[in-house]
Amino acid sequence: MKFTAEAVWSDILAIRRQSPLIHNITNYVVMNNTANAMLAMGASPVMAHAQEEVSDIVRIANALVINIGTLSDRWVLSMQTAMKEANIKGIPIVLDPVGAGATFYRTQTVQQLLSVASPAVIRGNGSEVMAIVQTGVQTKGVDSLDSSESAIDAAHILSNKYGCAVCVSGKIDYVVMDKQVAQVENGHAMMTRVTGMGCTASALCGVFLSVNPSVFEAAAHAMIVMGIAGELAAERSDGPGSLQLHFLDSLYSLTETAIVQRMKATA
Repeated sequence: MKFTAEAVWSDILAIRRQSPLIHNITNYVVMNNTANAMLAMGASPVMAHAQEEVSDIVRIANALVINIGTLSDRWVLSMQTAMKEANIKGIPIVLDPVGAGATFYRTQTVQQLLSVASPAVIRGNGSEVMAIVQTGVQTKGVDSLDSSESAIDAAHILSNKYGCAVCVSGKIDYVVMDKQVAQVENGHAMMTRVTGMGCTASALCGVFLSVNPSVFEAAAHAMIVMGIAGELAAERSDGPGSLQLHFLDSLYSLTETAIVQRMKATA
C-alpha cells in the first residue's frame, strides 16, 4: 500500500472532530507527557489504574494503551483486567513493553499480558521487540542496544503469532504486519534526549487506532505524525527542554501542508 498525506490528514481531522477517549495504564514517568500529547492531538486521555475501575473505564473507551514502564504486581493485575475487558468489547489495545529484556520480571510480565489478549499493536524499540521473542536479549534499562532494522525479523514473528502490527522505533521506524513493512524516516535525533517519547508514540498509536480501522495504517500514521512533530519542534528548540514544549505545540497546530512537505514513509 501507499501512504498519502491526505489519508494521514483525514485521520487527524477525525481525531479532532471525535475527541476519542483513550484509556492509558502507563507509567509514572510519562503520564503528564503522554496525556498532554493526546490532548494536543485532539483526543481525550484518561489515566485510570485502579483494578476496581479499569473495566468500567475500558467499556467507554475507544482504545486501550498498556505501558509497563513502572511495574508493580497491583498494576499488572489492572492491566490484565483491562485487556480482558477490551478484548471482550472489541476495543483495540496497544502494548508498550518498556524495558523488556532488562529484567526477568519485565519480560515475564509482557508474556503474561500477551497470553491474556492479543493487542492490535505492539510498539517498542529494537531490543524490547527482540527480547519478547528471543530469550537472553538485553536492553540498557529502557534504552535499546539494537537498531530498529535488526528487530524486523522478530517483529514478523510477533506479528504472525499475535495477529497484530508491530511498530519498532528507532532512527528509522518500522511497522510490520503480515507481509507488509512500512518504513518511516521522519523524526529528529534530539527526540532521544527527551524521556517518554517512545511512550508518547505508543499513546498516539492508540489515538489513531480509535479512528482508523486499518491497524497497519493507523500505526504508520501515528509514527509519521510523531516524527513530523518532532522535526518541527526541533527546528524551534535550543535543547531537550524547549523541545518538549514545541513538540506539544507542533501536534496541536499540525497542518496538512506540513505533512505533504515532510512525510517520508514507504511501504
